[in-house]
Amino acid sequence: MVSDDTLRTHLQELRRGTVVVASLIALRRPDYGYALLQRLTGHGFPVDANTLYPLLRRLEDQGLLTSEWNTEESRPRKFYRTSEEGEQLLGRLLDDLTAVQTSLTGLIEGVDR
Repeated sequence: MVSDDTLRTHLQELRRGTVVVASLIALRRPDYGYALLQRLTGHGFPVDANTLYPLLRRLEDQGLLTSEWNTEESRPRKFYRTSEEGEQLLGRLLDDLTAVQTSLTGLIEGVDR
């Protein structure tokens, strides 16, 4: 039987890259960090705030997200949105995910390439 720690480690590794894809998809609609955290968790992408906020800053630094401050509410919030460059990258990442899924399906079904 696989230990819980081993399973948790491998699930974390598997999901690490998918959080980037999920964030780029979710942020096609502008949102702030905490709301994104809740949305991702609600869709099966549990991510810690200490992971998400640095990720958002990195994606913004890479030009994959844009941001602006909303100061209309009592508490200012930084809203993020997927940029044009982020959309381009997302398309490539989704294509690659499809190719990976096809390859895994072939391995599972024993299909020779």
